[in-house]
Amino acid sequence: MVVNLSLPAPTVPEFIVFANANPGKINFASSGTGSLPHVAGELFKFMTGLGLVRVPYTGRYFPDLLAGQVQVSFATIPSAIEFVRAGKLRALAVTGRARSQILPDLPTVGEFVPGYEADAWNGVRAPTNTPPEIIDKFNKEINAVLADPAMQAQLTKMGSEPLSMSPMEFGKFIPNETGKWAKVIRAAGIKPE
Repeated sequence: MVVNLSLPAPTVPEFIVFANANPGKINFASSGTGSLPHVAGELFKFMTGLGLVRVPYTGRYFPDLLAGQVQVSFATIPSAIEFVRAGKLRALAVTGRARSQILPDLPTVGEFVPGYEADAWNGVRAPTNTPPEIIDKFNKEINAVLADPAMQAQLTKMGSEPLSMSPMEFGKFIPNETGKWAKVIRAAGIKPE
């Protein structure tokens, strides 16, 4: 969760107070309907009851965020980290379930909004009839790459943190994520464009 430097709210609680005092005047930028920055913002609105206004972009919104035309974004760490490091945007919190290794002093949104969690993740799936031994081999090789210290260092530098799972764990993870975001999408009235 990053904000324009002119926004007088240096923490998530102060942001909530400020946004409550200014309903409909705080714009949040997101690219792509249904993208993580979009649904993470909608989840924040839903859980806090704030009247944030979504401003959808088909491309990069950072120029407008830097200029203050929009005030907040629930951007992914890799997309926002260089602006934060350069002091051009203020990071208020990370949206994941745990603090980030790359920004360890930055709190999570969930520390102030209990239950809030919006993690970006990537996974590898195989066709339905793929033999289990092939899936296990892929999983073992992918997890070995993710465990490599050089790969971990490169991913951390980019603002990503590897998370290894077994095929069974990943199979349980997908329906949980799908169900959670389906509720947000219905509550926000998000429709495909």
